[in-house]
Amino acid sequence: MRETTIAICFVLLLFSFPAISKATESRELDLISEAVFLLDSDTGAVLFEKNGYKKMYPASLTKIATAIYAIEKGNLDDIITVSENAYATEGTRVYLEQGEQVTLRHLIDGMLINSGNDAAIAIAEYLDGSIDEFEQNINQFLKEKVNVHSTHFKNPNGLFHKDHYTTANDLALITKYAMQNEIFREIFGTDELKWDGLSWDTTLVSHHQMVNGSRPYDKVTGGKTGFVNESKQTLATTAANEELSLIAIVLKGNYKRDVYNDTKELLEYGFNQYTHKVIPAGKSFFVKGTTYETMQEEKITVPHTKGEEEVTSSGLLMIENDNGDILQSIQLAKVMPAEETFKEEITEDVVKDEKKSSFPGIIFILPIALGCIFFMKRRVIKR
Repeated sequence: MRETTIAICFVLLLFSFPAISKATESRELDLISEAVFLLDSDTGAVLFEKNGYKKMYPASLTKIATAIYAIEKGNLDDIITVSENAYATEGTRVYLEQGEQVTLRHLIDGMLINSGNDAAIAIAEYLDGSIDEFEQNINQFLKEKVNVHSTHFKNPNGLFHKDHYTTANDLALITKYAMQNEIFREIFGTDELKWDGLSWDTTLVSHHQMVNGSRPYDKVTGGKTGFVNESKQTLATTAANEELSLIAIVLKGNYKRDVYNDTKELLEYGFNQYTHKVIPAGKSFFVKGTTYETMQEEKITVPHTKGEEEVTSSGLLMIENDNGDILQSIQLAKVMPAEETFKEEITEDVVKDEKKSSFPGIIFILPIALGCIFFMKRRVIKR
């Protein structure tokens, strides 16, 4: 009986303490490809990455950068005369003839939809006069306009060169930048297009199987494939539902099925695990005697499960998932001194102090403990 009494007291004491919840762990993704990256295109939040910052060979995903560079720098109605160099380009082509005249817009179509290496060379020569000059200018464009710094491209089409490299993270950012352009979005999402070249009269069909429908995925909005022996299979995919717009980059899969399966798993993970929340303009955050606030409405990506917002002493609002990983960060404006420091849970509208006193719990526990001792003492006396 004495053992039973002790057990009951222990259970009462255990449940008297405030609950300490362990954040629900996001399920592990079983991905085969060597490097992957999942980005929220609207907010820039990194939702998942595996070797996302590792140096990789992009193959024809290079053409995403070439396309947006051409759209911004060139005149889409300009007529380009195909050079011997472009005509002689190896690999996947749209079979341009030397001397053939094609508009810049149509060359971009052929480069993105059919992955035409010859079209990419013709575009680069039109924009910058030579491939060497294109190399300098595209890399400057990527650093200054797109703000990526782990990429160096030697050519416009992604044919292998040991110094032609990028990362999954940079490719996601390049795609995010490009998707802000309406013309790029239109071409990137085109499943088929009539091509009436001098030597090739056909219908171009997107090489991306989620775009052309051979691997149906109803949320897909665009994509680009790539392959050279050194890079193996590469895939860039954009997809959207009513809440999120996602970018999935998958690099170095051994087989096509690997990169498509990994892409689908990434996208489903993003759509199932995350949503958006809007922080209104003027929302205040109190940190170590200082008040910070949002100067404008901010859209943030948050997990469906419990996550947190935390403000650092420098006024950096960090959005965390349920594992404590930082999804995105926003610099707040310093407003005025304050006296509170807090860490606000995303799923609640009220502000919680970072540290809560355990004193009320002790007050509740003490009578229970004394009662248990008194009861046990009476049992001993009766014996």
